[in-house]
This record gives sequence, C-alpha cells and structure tokens, in this order.
Amino acid sequence: MFKSGLLRAALAIVVFSQIAFAQAKSEPITVVKAARLLDVRSGHMQANPVIVIAADRVRALSGAVPAGAHVIDLGDVTLLPGLIDCHAHILGNEKDESPTAGLRMSSAEGALWGYHNLQIWIAHGFTSLRDAGETDLGYGQLALRNLINKGVIEGPRIVSAGNFLSLSGGHGDADVLAPDQALPRRPNIADNVEEVGPAVRRDIKYGADWIKMMATGGVMDPLSDYNVEELSEAQMAAAVEIAHRAHKKVMAHAEGTAGIKAAALAGVDSIEHGTIMDEEAASIMEQKGIWLVPTLYTFQHGVEIGASQGLDPASVKKGEDILKYQQASFDIARKHHLKIAYGVDDDPDFVSKEFFSLTKAGMTNLEAIQAATIRASELLGLSDQVGTVEPGKFADIVAVKGDPTANMSAIENVVFVMKGGKVMLGDR
Repeated sequence: MFKSGLLRAALAIVVFSQIAFAQAKSEPITVVKAARLLDVRSGHMQANPVIVIAADRVRALSGAVPAGAHVIDLGDVTLLPGLIDCHAHILGNEKDESPTAGLRMSSAEGALWGYHNLQIWIAHGFTSLRDAGETDLGYGQLALRNLINKGVIEGPRIVSAGNFLSLSGGHGDADVLAPDQALPRRPNIADNVEEVGPAVRRDIKYGADWIKMMATGGVMDPLSDYNVEELSEAQMAAAVEIAHRAHKKVMAHAEGTAGIKAAALAGVDSIEHGTIMDEEAASIMEQKGIWLVPTLYTFQHGVEIGASQGLDPASVKKGEDILKYQQASFDIARKHHLKIAYGVDDDPDFVSKEFFSLTKAGMTNLEAIQAATIRASELLGLSDQVGTVEPGKFADIVAVKGDPTANMSAIENVVFVMKGGKVMLGDR
C-alpha cells in the first residue's frame, strides 16, 4: 500500500510537471469535463473527469483545472476513447453497389468521395480506421492518409492496405466485363507464386501499411464463389514473407472454410469476415494468435437492401445464402477465444451498426466497445497511441448522450468528437 501510494504520488508529480512545462512554453492547455469517462479496460465509469490536454496529447485525467486553460464542459454525457473501424473502404460512392461502379469513376472523383466519406466516420466518433483495400490503381486512400497526416485536410487517422492481391476472376479482380470487352490485366492480379512478389512489392512501393489478400471468393462481385479458396496457401505464404520482411502486416478476406484455414496456415495477421468457420480453422487461428474482424452487420444489411442500390442479382443471392452460417461461426470464434476487432465493411452512414450486431451475436456492450477501442488499437499496432483515454496518448475523445454500457443505442448519440486535441465535432 505504501509503495503504491508513492507510485501514485510520483506519477502525479510527473504529470503536473509536464503541464507546468507546457504552460511555461505558452503551449495552450485544453480541459474537457463531463459527467462520466468510461475506462474501456475495466468497464469502470470515472465520475466527473477533468481531462487535461496539451497539444495533441492527454496529460491528466483528474485534478484541478490549470490556470488559463480553455475549458470544454460537456455536462451530462459519457466520454469514450475515439472509436476505430478496422475494416473500411474509403473511396467512392458507397450507395452505388453496381458491379461497374468502380469502372465509371476516375481516381480523382473516388478520392473526393473518400474525403466526403471520412467526414461521416468522424461524425460517428470514429477517429481512426484501417482501409481494407481499394481497386484504385492511383491509391487515392494513401493520398488521403498522407494529407491528413500532414494536416492539409481533416479526417480520421488512417492505416491502409493498397490494392487487393487476387486471382484472375477472383474477388479482387475489378474486370467484370465480357471476354471481348476485357480490361488490360491489372497489377494486383497474381495467378501463381511467382506473380505474388511484384503485386505485393507494388503496394509496398507506393506506401501501403497492410497487404490485403483475397483468400476466397466473395459476395459483392458477380463472378466468384465465397466457398472457393482462391489464392493458394503457398501464394499467401509468399505474400506474408515479403510483407513481414518489410515490416507490413497482412489481412485476408476469407469467407469459406478452406480459405480461412489456408490463410491462417500462411501466417496472416487478421482474417476478415471468417463467415464459414469450423473448429479446425478456429483452432489454427487461436494457436497462431490471428485476429478476426467478423463484419457481421454488412452481411445482414446486404440482405435488407437487396438489389435496391444496383447490386447484381447473383450477389444478392450469395448474400442471402451465406448469412445462415454467421451465428454458428461467431460462436465457434468466441469458444476459441479469438481476438476480435471491430470492422463494418459498409457505407459509413452505418458504421455504428456493428455494435448492435456484435451484442446480438453474444458480446456484452463493453466487449463490443472494447472491440472498437483497445482491441482495435492492438490489431493496428497503435496501442501506445490510441484506444484508451490515458496520459501520454493522443487526445482522441468522443462524447455520447447516455451510457452505452447500459444501453447500446447511446453509442449513436455522438455530440462531441476530438481527434489529437482538435475538436472535430461540437464545441470548438
């Protein structure tokens, strides 16, 4: 008890020394006050927090308000860490689901749509995201990431995949045209092990943080079969070796069981969807510590909207068929204690809906929030920067009306968003 008291005292001295140093440099101090702050590690609600922020970082969570600080008193709200979406697709018009949507949009227009979409993520309290790959050969998502990092434009902080490593005719092949109208072969296509290297190296060359692979077919394209393993284990292992050697991580779109197993054996860092998972696949993932980003809501939403936004009838049918596997697979993942992170893979207008799908599938409200905060930050390798509201981390703070641990609908009542100490929504 005596030692812990000394430790707390020492930490308090360090924190207030940092505040005094910031004030001595005339660095502006901001204080955010509210009725409650959720500790996402424990689920504990801290009453009446006083969050002291200097520049872009949290300096303290309690104590007196420093003299001269700009105070933002939000009243009867709950404060949370900035939320994180680990499966986003930034570019383009998310309400056009026709198979040729990407072919009718220039890279420039797609990036402008991307900027528009990023503001929607922010408005929902998502201050960080992982782009799970785009068809844009100009890498508009990486341009947006870079401009946000430079402070030229505002938006969530982004880590991003490049294009999709795919087979010809696979889920990541953007050419859905007739054979006599075919497009030139794209550089993301790899039909054997030898072709994997150039495709992966191109993404790395132009600045991708992650490599995205299509281990199976999917739902949204009219050509592939989600049950079929597309890239072989050998191809995926080659991609993983190249990516990891370059200190990049690898994510694998994998819906069917064979593709999930092959991707896991190849050593990927995360499985996206994992919709038809069996005990063996989950055991491999558990043993290797591979993450799951289940994206439950996007499949449920797809059945709701059907072909109303231009989706090909073949894709509508696939979406209806695959949904029946979702709950059993999620139960298996939970049984094997797989590490689960939040990802919506949908129109950003619906980015908060995954919370409800996760809790309906069996998670507690706190577990679902953790999937979008501390778990998501761990998957993205950003645990020392985001995911919790703690001294030393970025001041990414969201305020919602109500208590989302008691009533999940509160998570949609966002009234304030701060990213890196800058107010993005609410009182400026």
